[in-house]
Amino acid sequence: QEPPRRIEVDLLATAQVGKMARLLMVGACALLSGASVGAVSVQQREATQHATNPIRRVVTMLQDMQKKVTEEGKREEELYHKFMCYCSTNGGELSTSIEAAKEKIEAVSSSLKSATERGAQTEADLTEHQGSRAEAEDTMAKATALREKEASEFSKEESDLKTNVAAIAKAVTALEKGAAGAFLQTNEASLIRSFAMERAELPDSTRQELLSFLSGSESDGYSPQGGEITGILKQMGDEMSKSLSEATDAESSSIANYEALLAAKKKEVATLQSQIETEMERIGRLGVESAEMANDIEDTQEALSADEKFSLELESSCKTKTAEWDEIKKTRTEELLALAETIIVLNDDDALELFKKTLPGSSASLVQLQVSEASQRARALAMLKAAAKSTKRPELDLIALALRGKTAGFEKVLVMIDEMVVNLKKEQVEDDSKKIYCDVQLDEAEDKKKGLDQSVADSEKAIEEMEGLLESLAAEIKALAAGIKALDKAVVDATEQRKEENEQFKALIAADSTAKEVLGWARNRLTKFYNPSMYKAPPKRELSEEERITVNMGGALAPTPAPAGIAGTGIGAASALVQIRAHSEEQKAAPPPPPETFGPYTKKGQESNGVLAMIDLLVKDLNKEMQEAEVSEKDAQADYETLMEDAGSKRAADAKSLTEKEGAKADTEEALETEKGKKAETSTELMGTVKYIMGLHGECDWLLKYFEARKEARSSEVDSLTNAKAVLSGADFALVQTARRTGFLARQ
Repeated sequence: QEPPRRIEVDLLATAQVGKMARLLMVGACALLSGASVGAVSVQQREATQHATNPIRRVVTMLQDMQKKVTEEGKREEELYHKFMCYCSTNGGELSTSIEAAKEKIEAVSSSLKSATERGAQTEADLTEHQGSRAEAEDTMAKATALREKEASEFSKEESDLKTNVAAIAKAVTALEKGAAGAFLQTNEASLIRSFAMERAELPDSTRQELLSFLSGSESDGYSPQGGEITGILKQMGDEMSKSLSEATDAESSSIANYEALLAAKKKEVATLQSQIETEMERIGRLGVESAEMANDIEDTQEALSADEKFSLELESSCKTKTAEWDEIKKTRTEELLALAETIIVLNDDDALELFKKTLPGSSASLVQLQVSEASQRARALAMLKAAAKSTKRPELDLIALALRGKTAGFEKVLVMIDEMVVNLKKEQVEDDSKKIYCDVQLDEAEDKKKGLDQSVADSEKAIEEMEGLLESLAAEIKALAAGIKALDKAVVDATEQRKEENEQFKALIAADSTAKEVLGWARNRLTKFYNPSMYKAPPKRELSEEERITVNMGGALAPTPAPAGIAGTGIGAASALVQIRAHSEEQKAAPPPPPETFGPYTKKGQESNGVLAMIDLLVKDLNKEMQEAEVSEKDAQADYETLMEDAGSKRAADAKSLTEKEGAKADTEEALETEKGKKAETSTELMGTVKYIMGLHGECDWLLKYFEARKEARSSEVDSLTNAKAVLSGADFALVQTARRTGFLARQ
């Protein structure tokens, strides 16, 4: 392969030779058009002498040019009018489209604003209704808890009342039958005794009489016919039956109110739930509509921008085309004017007369000359040498060598010329195919490279985003784990604190209760001395079944252990309290006569009242302290339960979020590895494509750079060979001026 610089010089020389060959071709055409092949007879020579004046041919050519320019003007004017029609039509359509787009953007923007406002209002309504639903559900929960508490209290009260009524009925029956002694040994007697001491609303004397009977102190002297105890018991039974009926009615009314409240709240919750679902659906629909309208506005704005840009370009193009058309019309008018003036001058009678005198006659204008074989050979050699100066083709040298041989005829040379022309055309076809191949492959390779470059850039951007997301997820996971750990520690601390507070509360209640019992015992003991009628005897110890059998059979019970606790009162003892049976005396026996130096003993009643009042005040303080402690304990327990519930909900939510973020982190890591692999594959493919493009440039750049020069040079060679063949085939005539050197070719 020849060096590129030398090839470039050769191609330029070949182009010059091609130009010379075309000039020779024009000369050959002029020779062929001005003379006939072979000898011209005397008749042809005479006809040529009477031929038309040569100036007529010039006038005819000018008239043809004038006609051609006029036809081109009409055709271009028609095209111009079509283009202007296109400008006006499309300009109007674009204006209409632009106005419609602006109106649409304004209308859709207004609709979008309205939808956004309706969405905000709906969200506010949704929040309000959700709050109302939560309040209704909270009201139902509180009402249910209160109803359960009331039902439990009623159940206990009903059970106690029914038990007491049954016990009184049994007592009345036993008294009426005269079986008082046996009745006093039953559980029913203990129940009536407890009720009489603690809950029965009786005068003190009546209560004292009833308690004395139930304790057995008057059982020996009691006569059932008197009916006092029976009447008291019946009165108590009637009162308890009335209380039971009232409690039952109150419970029924409470149940009815609860059911009515629950039904109303359930209906309210159902209505609110329906409204919430409708509002959530409306919010979703408005969100979709808003997104669609926003996309519609964006698309319409893009279309509007494109239409406005195209409208400006169309307006500019139409103005430019109008200016160009004006310039073309002006130039064409000037050309037609020049042609018309030239034709007028050449057709003038004086000019024609002048041309007859000055131009050579037809008899002296064209003379046929006999061309020899040597002349043909020489002219063909000259053409071939001119073509061979730049191309350096061996084929041209072979043809020239054959012409110089002078031994063979032109047939062999003509065959060689034909073969060389075929080869040149074949080479041109191959260059054309190779150029098409190079153009297509380079375009496809460049497009592929651009796509791969974009893919690599997208992968790098995606990798960067995913790495940033992984860092964010890792930080969030760490924060969530730390939050869960801190929450667990807070729950443990709160639980320990709650246990300590509860133990302190229990200790306080136990201590206050013991103190109240001690104060109550002290008050009762003082009352026994200073006001015996108000003394409350301790309840009798209830005998077991075995002990009752022992007593009924006349046996003696085992001695009762001495009371434990504070000062032997049994208060505060770890073991179960034992009943202490005490008998109050209605009157203290009078002391023996005192010595003469002492007066009668008087009770410190006035001072005892102050002590009792102080004890009552202390008991009141203890009750207040216990009540406050119970309220504080209840509030603390409620706060603790709320804290535990909130902590549990938060921990569950955080754990769920932690799991989701860990899953998202794993998915992102997997996607990151996939994207890195994709980037590596794309980069490898890109490197291969770049190498392929470099190979294509190495293969095709020289051809694409010199394609036109090679094509022109090859075309010049073909023209030179064709002219040489024409010369060798007999087109060997010369245009010779015999009279004067002012003929057509001489002037050229």
